Amino acid sequence: MTIGFGIVGTGMISHFHAKAIAEISGAKVVACCDTVEERATSFANEYGCKAYTSLDDMLADADVHIVNVCTPSGAHRDLAVAAANAGKHVVVEKPLEITLARCDDIINACKDNNVRLCAIFPSRFSPVNMALKQAVEDGRFGRLTLGDTYVKWWRTQEYYDSGGWRGTWGMDGGGAYMNQAIHQVDMLYWLMGDVVEVNGMTDTLAHERIEVEDVGVATLRFANGAIGVIEATTSAWPGLLKKTEIHGTQGTAVVEQDDILRWEFMNELDSDAAVREQFKPGSSNTGGAADPKAISFVGHRDQLQDFVESIQENRDARVDGIDGRKSVEIILAIYQAAWTKQTVTLPLPCDPVRPS
Repeated sequence: MTIGFGIVGTGMISHFHAKAIAEISGAKVVACCDTVEERATSFANEYGCKAYTSLDDMLADADVHIVNVCTPSGAHRDLAVAAANAGKHVVVEKPLEITLARCDDIINACKDNNVRLCAIFPSRFSPVNMALKQAVEDGRFGRLTLGDTYVKWWRTQEYYDSGGWRGTWGMDGGGAYMNQAIHQVDMLYWLMGDVVEVNGMTDTLAHERIEVEDVGVATLRFANGAIGVIEATTSAWPGLLKKTEIHGTQGTAVVEQDDILRWEFMNELDSDAAVREQFKPGSSNTGGAADPKAISFVGHRDQLQDFVESIQENRDARVDGIDGRKSVEIILAIYQAAWTKQTVTLPLPCDPVRPS
C-alpha cells in the first residue's frame, strides 16, 4: 500500500517536504492544497499530484493518509485540527504553533482521533547530532555542566518584506528565536534535558517594519543542574554556521553545522578517532545561514521516513507533538523573561502576555 501525503500550503518549505517524500519507498505526494489556485496548480504540475483549493475537499480524498501542514506558523492549528478530525495523520512544520494553547489543541485533536502527530525537527536526524546524542546517553560527558547553542544568521530586509506575515507576532509568532533558532532550541533541550529557568534579552536592531526580535541572548538552567546559553540573530552579516557546544566533567564536544570542531573525552574510545574523521571540518554546507533556501531536504526525508514507519509499527514518532511543544515553551519563556526583565520558571502555567 502506498502512503499518500497531502501538503497544505505550497510556499518554500513545501518543496522540501515534497522532495523528501519522493525519496521514501512506498510513499508519494498525492495532493496539495493552496487557497491560491495558480500556486496549487503549479505545485501539482511539478510533483505530479492533485491540486485542491479547498482543505475540506483534500481531506475527503481517500488517497490522502498524512497531511503535512506547511503554512505560516500562526495558521497551523486550524489546519492540523481539521486534518486530525478527518482521521488523517498529521505532520506540522516547525514551530508546532506559536502559543502553548494552540499547540495543545493540535496535540489533543490527534490524541482524540487516534492519529499520529509529527513535529518537524530534521536536525535530530543528522548523523553528527545522533552521535552527539549517543555520547550524552552513554554518559561520556560525566556530569553535564554547560550546554550552549548559537544561531548567528543573516536575513535581508527583502526577506522580511517578501511576505506580509513575516516578522509579525500574529503569524510568525516571534523572530530569530521562533523562526530560525527553534531547531537549535529543540536540539539543546534534546541533548541537555528539560529547562527549568530562563533569563533573556531581545531587541530589533537591523531590520525595519518588523514587530519581532532580530537578536537575542538567553541563559538557561536545566533540570539536571547544568546551565546554558542560546544566542539567536538574523542580523549577523554575512551569516555564520550554527553551533552547539556540550561540556561536562569528563568531556567536551563542539559541533558547527554538521562538522565536529572538538570531540574530546577523558576516557578516549577507539571509535572516537573515526567519529572525528567522519565529521571533520569542511564537510558542511551553509545550512541556511544567509539563504533560507540553502538547506538540505535529507533531514526531512529521514524524519518523514520515521513517521511513516511509526504509523506502520503503531508507535509514536521519534519527534512527536510533546517534543514540538517543548521548544515553543522554551522560546515563549525567553520572550517573557525579556519583556518582564525577570527570571521565568518552567513549565509555564499559561501563554505569556506580550506588552502592548
